[in-house]
Amino acid sequence: MQKSETTSFTVRLAGLDIGISCRFAENRLFFTDYLSGEEPLFKVEPKGADLERMRALFDAAAENEGRQSRKYGAAFLENSAIHALIAEELPAHGALLMHGSALALDGEAYLFTAPSGTGKSTHARLWREAFPGRVTMIDDDKPMLGFDEGGVTVYGTPWNGKHRLGSNTAFPLRAIALIERAEENGILRLSAAEAFPRLLGQIYAPRTRAAASGALALVSRLLGCAKVYLLRCRPDTEAARIAHEGMSGGA
Repeated sequence: MQKSETTSFTVRLAGLDIGISCRFAENRLFFTDYLSGEEPLFKVEPKGADLERMRALFDAAAENEGRQSRKYGAAFLENSAIHALIAEELPAHGALLMHGSALALDGEAYLFTAPSGTGKSTHARLWREAFPGRVTMIDDDKPMLGFDEGGVTVYGTPWNGKHRLGSNTAFPLRAIALIERAEENGILRLSAAEAFPRLLGQIYAPRTRAAASGALALVSRLLGCAKVYLLRCRPDTEAARIAHEGMSGGA
């Protein structure tokens, strides 16, 4: 673990220039592909209390899942705190962070989301197998969504999963699939009322009332301009083909 004096720099995430101050050199290296020379719209600087909050959250998650808590290093906790502090600010600037796996096929983004362990990354891999040479991984864990008058854009972030599948890319959102495991493959278009509570469970939940209100408004806006599907599937390439046919055909 390499520690240094506090260093400050600017990154561009979801089309937003964000200032970051951190103490660990490895965390600056983490953002290498996202560095920006522009003036930041806002800045984050994790303090000791932010790191301890991250530790408490990880310990609580381990307890809820019935597993032993890990010992987390300060650099890891700082990285997690940077992530949380940025996510807290995003709704005020027309952006959201979502837990999911996002890819682009033929220039359009498809986002797969579900509770952890359901198979989002597996399904994204099946698309790469089913459509060789046509898929670009945007982000395999925590993509960001940016909103403007033209619709919704899906952005890659450096938080792209344990296999580091993603890139500093951006593609217009075509559709979202909520994944459930099943014995047979099938896809169904959801109404906004059906999709709303499911999507809420997959976005970063802001702590402040203003940020939470902004996030709710953006999810409502998302449902107004993006189609959401329930994908019940097996882990096979037929599931990828059925999902693509349903989501790209506008069913």
